[in-house]
Amino acid sequence: MKTEIDAKIVKKLRDETGAGMMNCKQALLENDGDYEKAIQSLKLKGMATADKKASRNTNEGLIYSYIHTGSKLGILLEVNCETDFVARREEFSDLAKNIAMQIASNPDLTSVSMEEIPDSVKEEATLFESAKDDLKNKPEEIKNKIVAGRVEKTLKKQILLEQEYIRDSNITVNEYIKQVVGILGENIKVARFTRYVLGETSN
Repeated sequence: MKTEIDAKIVKKLRDETGAGMMNCKQALLENDGDYEKAIQSLKLKGMATADKKASRNTNEGLIYSYIHTGSKLGILLEVNCETDFVARREEFSDLAKNIAMQIASNPDLTSVSMEEIPDSVKEEATLFESAKDDLKNKPEEIKNKIVAGRVEKTLKKQILLEQEYIRDSNITVNEYIKQVVGILGENIKVARFTRYVLGETSN
């Protein structure tokens, strides 16, 4: 017997996920009307779509400015997509706002991805971890693995895409972006960001 899908449930799923009406209906049908399973299905499909589109050029987008309550902290953020049409979509602006708020919430962030962290910073962190007393009597191979793991853990605290997303602790910022890619159907990348704190000046 075919599962009957209530149009109100389809609309609710669309409002929550941002996916198209037909995609929402199909997700509910595939999961026998189970709402939570349909949400997970749409999220997984969005991430798979994002991986396929990751190599596409992103020459459009927007510069988004966010001023935190009290006007003592500001974020300037560039987010790129493939077309001007998507750059004007409300979902794209919402993504930029959410990411800007993520940056505002974490003063330790310095880079978008691991690739942006300078080799000199990685080398300094490696030297620091290698010199710790608890590693002195470890075999070289094990010591190197421990150091590499600790360095990665330390550097991830500085990377935007690796952070736990402030609006859903079950996913990272990178996974959140992939979900939006699945909704909008275009590759999306965070290009750069700058954090402004009142009274702070760069050298």
